[in-house]
Amino acid sequence: MSDSQTPAGTPRFVNQLRVRPEVLRALPAGAGASWTIRVQAAEAWDAVRVECTPESTVRDVKRVAMANLLPDVAETDAYLVKLHGAEVENEGVSLRSAGALDASTLFLTSRRRRPLK
Repeated sequence: MSDSQTPAGTPRFVNQLRVRPEVLRALPAGAGASWTIRVQAAEAWDAVRVECTPESTVRDVKRVAMANLLPDVAETDAYLVKLHGAEVENEGVSLRSAGALDASTLFLTSRRRRPLK
């Protein structure tokens, strides 16, 4: 049974909440235990699931999610990642070190503020 599933074998609720049907992968070859992280992009009004490991970096998960959610954005550094409402300042750390858990949600948003109309 995967850590991202409940004992009944069904995916955790948060990983089913308004996400695209496919599951993206940010797993190295031969990876062991996997997590499923939900990544939501404010500008896309959409979310994806990314299968990864606790030792996957925030940057790797961000890159995979942005390629799917924001394919027209060439510069990933133009977007920041938030976890529990706070910016993850060092995207080179592992998900576990950043404080993420299996079924956590990462939030992507532009670093540039836009004026309200």
